[in-house]
Amino acid sequence: MERQLDPNAFDESSEDKPPPASSRAPLWANVPEAQWDDWRWQLRHRLNTLEELQQFIRLTPEEIEGVRAQHRFRLDITPYFASLIDADDPACPLRRQVIPTSRELRGFEAAMVDSLNEEAHSPVPGLVHRYPDRVLMLVTTQCASYCRYCTRSRIVGEARAQFKRSNYDAQIDYIAHTPEVRDVLISGGDPLLLATHVLEDILRRLRQIPHVEILRVGSRVPVFLPQRVDDELVGMLRRYHPLWLNIHVNHPREMAPEAQRACARLADAGIPLGCQSVLLAGVNDCPNVMRELVHALVRARVRPYYLYQCDLVPGAGHFRTPVSRGIEIIESLRGHTSGFAVPTFVIDAPGGGGKVPVMPQYLVSQGDGRVVLRNFEGFITTYSEPTDYQRHDPARCPACRSRGSEGGQEGVAGLLAGEHVSIAPEGFEQVHQRLTRIRWQAVNLDAEDKEDEACPST
Repeated sequence: MERQLDPNAFDESSEDKPPPASSRAPLWANVPEAQWDDWRWQLRHRLNTLEELQQFIRLTPEEIEGVRAQHRFRLDITPYFASLIDADDPACPLRRQVIPTSRELRGFEAAMVDSLNEEAHSPVPGLVHRYPDRVLMLVTTQCASYCRYCTRSRIVGEARAQFKRSNYDAQIDYIAHTPEVRDVLISGGDPLLLATHVLEDILRRLRQIPHVEILRVGSRVPVFLPQRVDDELVGMLRRYHPLWLNIHVNHPREMAPEAQRACARLADAGIPLGCQSVLLAGVNDCPNVMRELVHALVRARVRPYYLYQCDLVPGAGHFRTPVSRGIEIIESLRGHTSGFAVPTFVIDAPGGGGKVPVMPQYLVSQGDGRVVLRNFEGFITTYSEPTDYQRHDPARCPACRSRGSEGGQEGVAGLLAGEHVSIAPEGFEQVHQRLTRIRWQAVNLDAEDKEDEACPST
């Protein structure tokens, strides 16, 4: 018997209906909708004092001490994001990210003010050129709300450290005169807090540089201040394709209806979205929480990109987890969800080494013509390699012949390509020249001793 569909069982138009708005905290219950949806109103009414926070959150003694501390990192929380916080639960994962506690005042041995050594890779102020073909362009020190584990807490939140037009000029001039740069990441602070015309001027000038292929923007605005993602902003951004946008989300509760709508507007404008999360103790150091997060992201057309190990910045010690926890989380995702929903777990190497992937090991062993592999279940198998493989010939490859030099940054890829024989640490030659001299002296002294033994003096 053919099953009859009930036309009332579903509504095809429901896919186009926006999700309902998040509920507001009672403190703002009477604010008119037009004001609540105005991102400038949200910024003007951010919470940053003990008295304001205590109006709707039951602060713990540890939080009170953190808020009162004189030399703590800047505190600002938008009313929208504050409304997502559980006012009665000190363990609320959103609350832990934005409300200071006394624990961030405690130092830890490995802490570094500039843990990624960005200043050493800055040819001009605010521009970081760490990788051969891409640069990081810092355009503001301001954020909608401030994460307690901020990598750039040395400058972010500081009005006196703000970037201005002359900084943009110097940054763009450097990029224009550095032809190997094909990818520019605009960050800060949060670039989407800039006035639309200011951000557009930066994008326009970068797009005029012939060798700049890709523009990227890093932002937490869709989570902290989704009202900012309005038609004017999105209409401007879509004029500068190819443009990518990476958002920063750490917990599935951050993907509230307003954040989903902001992501939908950006995705509908043809802007590819990625997500960079930070592994944080008490926030998302749980395989099940991370699975919920990546599923919430891909439903919103955001691809999980990186899962960062927490950086060694002052104030973030209590957020740090063992590296093994991150590997365990990736194990819980690989094979248990879609491959494109699994981020790359990385450590941004202290001292400026860049992002180092730290992933589970699936290659068990390797022999002559065969490798041994295991899958996410522990199933172990072998893969036989070809016996008649004709190796790629770089001399006949147009892509290899046209490839430019990376100025000594070829790294391990350069060894595999036969461009270098070895990679030596700084001072290697000098150290071994010294060792050679010491050995030479030792050999000569030994020879002299033997000669003395053979011809004893009388």
